[in-house]
Amino acid sequence: MGERMTSDSMKLGVVELLNLMDTKKISAKEYAAELSRRLKDLNHLNSIQSFNEDLLLENAEIADEKRESGVAGKICGIPFVVKDNMNSKIFPTTACTTALMNNHLDINAETIDLLLKEDAILGAKANMHELAFGITSNNSVTGPVKNPVNQEKFAGGSSGGTAAAVASGIFPIGLGTDTGGSCRIPAALCGVVGFRPSTGRYSAEGVVPISHTRDTVGTIARNVSDIVLFDDILCDTDKVDNDKTFNDITLGIPSEVFFDNLEPQVEKTVQAQLSALEKVGVKLKEVTMSEIWSHNEAFGFPVALYEVMQDLPDYLQKYVPSVSFHELVEGIRSPDVLGVFNSQMGADAMPKEAYDAAINVHRPEMLKIYKSTFDEHKLDAIIFPTTPLTARNIGEDETVELNGTQVPVFPTYIRNTDLGSNIGAPGISLPCGVSTDLPVGIELEGLPGDDQNLLNLAKSIEMTLTS
Repeated sequence: MGERMTSDSMKLGVVELLNLMDTKKISAKEYAAELSRRLKDLNHLNSIQSFNEDLLLENAEIADEKRESGVAGKICGIPFVVKDNMNSKIFPTTACTTALMNNHLDINAETIDLLLKEDAILGAKANMHELAFGITSNNSVTGPVKNPVNQEKFAGGSSGGTAAAVASGIFPIGLGTDTGGSCRIPAALCGVVGFRPSTGRYSAEGVVPISHTRDTVGTIARNVSDIVLFDDILCDTDKVDNDKTFNDITLGIPSEVFFDNLEPQVEKTVQAQLSALEKVGVKLKEVTMSEIWSHNEAFGFPVALYEVMQDLPDYLQKYVPSVSFHELVEGIRSPDVLGVFNSQMGADAMPKEAYDAAINVHRPEMLKIYKSTFDEHKLDAIIFPTTPLTARNIGEDETVELNGTQVPVFPTYIRNTDLGSNIGAPGISLPCGVSTDLPVGIELEGLPGDDQNLLNLAKSIEMTLTS
């Protein structure tokens, strides 16, 4: 069967693949062999950091034997890719930075173990923005991840390798991490689905950190059903089916900030999707959260910059005691990332007072405003463009052009995703069409802890999105 698989069949989702494997239309080994061939053909995308073909085929054969014996787990034989900042036994965990290139560990991140327990196959580690501190995945150590849709463009980040591997059909699904948008942004720019769960929903144990307050593992896939399947495994909660008809759905449109200064084609594409939702009966309400933005600004960078200086040394001490924090910073090669760390090494480091205010004052206020907006308008979620603009050229690391003006890359791309990260809310970016040959993402964001309702909502809305 493997020889008859086409490029289209390599873009099947996890649920579809499981059906084919369960009905013996393909075997896990046949799929793995085709995956290996596709990876070699698409190696120029530079989406993959570590891969072992022999091990993949060996594990796929074991999966076929388990399925034949009737002892298969929920996702038996499904290969997945993980961002290279998650601990793994079979591949080094490098965070794509010089000092960790030989970081071989004898332990997996807890999220990986949960997937392996259900007989999935860890197929590869993905390239990423160095130490996950950026949104382009243009890495001076491991090279840039190319966008599968247009290889002159960046894939987004920091989970760019995972998004590119899924979008190009190398892997059906993968894990990334999301601190300020790092699953949702590359998913939007590459044209796939990216999910950030509520902070704390998935285990963060065994992940190279930036900020324990903001970090979470997330998933990138080709459809929402696959995200739901993995969520069921990664989060040990009872499943709640709360499907609503379109007439029962109310979405908030936060026009202020989220819809400001959009690339014209992004605006046109997103407005078309909103119109399509209205036509099927979804209620759209314009909402404002004006008071939230000053708190958001006082929270985001103070927390990330203060916590990384505590959390990253703690990770090294626990897992890689042979590498000092000083050695790690000395080995950083990406200028944007090095600039961030150097800024925190001296008198200009983020003061504890600003951090304490962010945690104790600004975050509670943001949550209060956000929740009251949902309550006042009886919202199921808010909806907005994942990013204000599409992907730009690889190498445009400091500024990019937006509506005739050069704007800073990092704050511009995270503008719409950052708030949800800061309050720990779940968000899912869906591909909503193609503008000027580049993908556009539209995000649904819910209340913290309301992940299952958000995912059910996303499954319904996914069906209405037009290309």
